[in-house]
Amino acid sequence: MSHSTLPVRLRVALKTYPHTQALKSGELTDPAIECVFEDIEPIHRAFAPMARRQAFDVSELAIVTYLQAKAYGKPLVLLPAVVAARFQQGCLIHNAQKGKLEVDGLAGKRIGVRAYTQTTGMWVRAILAQTYGVPLEQIEWITIEGAHLEEYRDPSFVHRAEPGKQLLPMLRAGEIDAAILGNDLPDEAGLEPLIHDPAAADLQWYAQHRYVPINHVVVLTQELADANPQAVRAVYDLLRKGKEQVAAQMAGKPDKLLFGYDALRGPLEETLAYCDEQQLLPRKLTVDEIFADSFGILGDAAR
Repeated sequence: MSHSTLPVRLRVALKTYPHTQALKSGELTDPAIECVFEDIEPIHRAFAPMARRQAFDVSELAIVTYLQAKAYGKPLVLLPAVVAARFQQGCLIHNAQKGKLEVDGLAGKRIGVRAYTQTTGMWVRAILAQTYGVPLEQIEWITIEGAHLEEYRDPSFVHRAEPGKQLLPMLRAGEIDAAILGNDLPDEAGLEPLIHDPAAADLQWYAQHRYVPINHVVVLTQELADANPQAVRAVYDLLRKGKEQVAAQMAGKPDKLLFGYDALRGPLEETLAYCDEQQLLPRKLTVDEIFADSFGILGDAAR
């Protein structure tokens, strides 16, 4: 066997979802690559190492983290592949035991979020501003962590909680008026969505925008893209096959796993606009600049 036909070993950080299960179990394979999966739980712990120092060859990454990394010149390449997306309006909660809070009464209030740059936070703020006319800079945003990118500095209306503070205890105690939470949403009496009937509100948002807000995408290192385009094609192909395996379960529902340049263009343009409005990016990015990193490799196969 000649050396050139040996599979390329890839260190991969990817959460186990129904659509990545077959890839992670070894049921879905490609002769060009051998995936070695890192066990990282929760997956967001992989994001800073990937963004800052490219700790993996291939990694799941929050969309805002990727966009910041790209804007700061980190050698990461976006695959046009979404692995996590969700409707966001139920992610903003308040403590109803401290009194009713309405979305039009948020100016001057304190809202907690893990980090100002957290993707769920970006989406909730975008919806607050665009759908409900909430003036974002009139809210005091309270964070417990900084950004995944060390270069980023929070805007002046963002303040860090004291060390050791956590969002839920702060919300219970009335130290913050509301909190944005993602996968860690509590099932607790009194802690309720601030937006009335969030599921209906999300469907209304979807009817207008025609996509589900993007949380996590897949990126790989520029080094891998330069050295082994075939491996890049194999990764993209396996991710797409994983989506195809769960197509039956997803039939008739909004597509949360957007694949390909055409499907991602509109959603990414909107995401970039929201990031600009929220002072999340150090420079202007365009979708064409982002897609150029992988289009030469994937081309029309990823239309």
